[in-house]
Amino acid sequence: MKRTAYHGGNSMRVNGRFVLGIGRATSRWPGRGGWALGLFGLVWGFPASSPAILRAQAGPDTRPTVAVMYFDNGALVQHADYDPFSKGIADMLITSLAQNDRVRVVERDRLQEILKEENLATTAHVDQATAARIGKLLGARHMIFGGFVIDMHGNMRLDARAVNTETSQVEHVETVSDKADNLLPMVSTLADKLNTGLKLPAIAVSRTAATTGTDTVATSGTKGKPVRRWQALLTYSRALVEEDNGHPAQAVALYREFLDSTPPTFATAQRAQAEDKLRKLTPASGE
Repeated sequence: MKRTAYHGGNSMRVNGRFVLGIGRATSRWPGRGGWALGLFGLVWGFPASSPAILRAQAGPDTRPTVAVMYFDNGALVQHADYDPFSKGIADMLITSLAQNDRVRVVERDRLQEILKEENLATTAHVDQATAARIGKLLGARHMIFGGFVIDMHGNMRLDARAVNTETSQVEHVETVSDKADNLLPMVSTLADKLNTGLKLPAIAVSRTAATTGTDTVATSGTKGKPVRRWQALLTYSRALVEEDNGHPAQAVALYREFLDSTPPTFATAQRAQAEDKLRKLTPASGE
């Protein structure tokens, strides 16, 4: 009779049966070793319906994958002041696209890692071929890149192109425009148009006003100081830049400024991310 021993995975024997276990199963028969998934009841205190176990059973993620590059800064005035929007708009678009749980969207932090590895973290403009190459490295089928323009009257336009990373060909183009104070609704509209244009699975839930921020005039945060909505989002974008540049103390100060200058109902997704960043960065800021 073949004997099999389980190593790792906290497996244990109860009444002669293994009831735990994701572990290394090795056989005394040569060449019969392999990874085994023991689903014979409870798995070390977690039910067999544990998310980790269900993911293991479900197999690889087959959802279409989308990545978003940083946007080119095409501001016609105060160009340097608006530069943080390059990362901020990409971050907002990633968040908006990710509301569709039928699509896998690459996180911005992962994009930043790849750009650093490829020595592209400080590149102001990324061409079509480079976008396709970065998309492949990220495991994305669709790579979105583009730019924004803002004029002296506060009018803003977002241009986005999607390139198929397998063919390196542009597969869809979208443009949205509005006042800069309507930036979040603009990004939300752009996400919906890209989702439709790329023939991605339809979003299962509708977007809420609290998520997109439909009140676009001005806002008063916890300190009661009126702030334009685009200015609050620019502060959030500046925090992203400082974090990427390895300046945790400055990033923490800007995330706090963003949270203090906006009400809880504005940009709820960005507020949640800012709060999460504060929890992660606050210990490092004292170094």
